[in-house]
Amino acid sequence: MAAKEKKAKAAKVKKPNKVLKFFRDLISETKKISWPAWKTVVNNTIVVIVAILVIGVFIWLLDALLAFLLGLLLNA
Repeated sequence: MAAKEKKAKAAKVKKPNKVLKFFRDLISETKKISWPAWKTVVNNTIVVIVAILVIGVFIWLLDALLAFLLGLLLNA
């Protein structure tokens, strides 16, 4: 029974060390990241927003056209 208790205690002790090591490694790796400049972030954001708007308008026009054609087909 004592052996089981020792193993249980050893397992409990190892978990916090692994968690702490994970967060230490996380902070270390985060410091190594090459973050983009603010101007690059703004430019890329504008590109994404414009692309979303263009694709959205295209899908809206395609939907309106198909709805019109379906209306013609069903009313004929």
